[in-house]
Amino acid sequence: MYISKTGLIIAFHGCDLEVCKNVLNGKSQLNQSENEYDWLGNGIYFWENNLKRAWQFANELKDNPRKGKAVISQSAVLGAVIDLGDCLDLIDSEYLDLVKDSFYSTELSYQMIGMKLPDNRKANNSTDFLLRNLDCLVIESLHKKRLPPSFDSVRGIFWEGEELYHNAGFKEKNHIRICIRNPNCIKGYFLPRELDPAFKRV
Repeated sequence: MYISKTGLIIAFHGCDLEVCKNVLNGKSQLNQSENEYDWLGNGIYFWENNLKRAWQFANELKDNPRKGKAVISQSAVLGAVIDLGDCLDLIDSEYLDLVKDSFYSTELSYQMIGMKLPDNRKANNSTDFLLRNLDCLVIESLHKKRLPPSFDSVRGIFWEGEELYHNAGFKEKNHIRICIRNPNCIKGYFLPRELDPAFKRV
């Protein structure tokens, strides 16, 4: 009875400036990602409370366009106010057990038809699994097998990038990622403000 999330969160989405403007003006909505290698399955991705990481991601995509990703001509970051709703929270042990069970049932299904499960793979000389085909399959399988309605969102924590220092337990790109499956979870968008140095941070 303690696993449901309460309250709203602030999250950020790195994108092209034109996309940012159109969403803020109500002319369009963010598209759901439907790649086979999506880290948390298919949905709209946000960085939880991490404006700097959203900017890094947008600039990385601008400088290194990737197959399956929208081209970014001018980097921008869109802020969002989100209610996670019924969230598959991969920071919570009960939900981790669901994902583990989904893996074994998916593995069995593949074995029965003589197919091999996909792998999570590294890419671009990274030490991290940037192409998470296995994780995506397992999470999507869990959504499909769950009785309706499915989860509104997925939340996961990731240790990514180089060590902060020798033998550190922290990495440069550690983050919490949010994947929104139900767009009604997004209560509104905003343009992030610059901090006013004349006042104390709140």
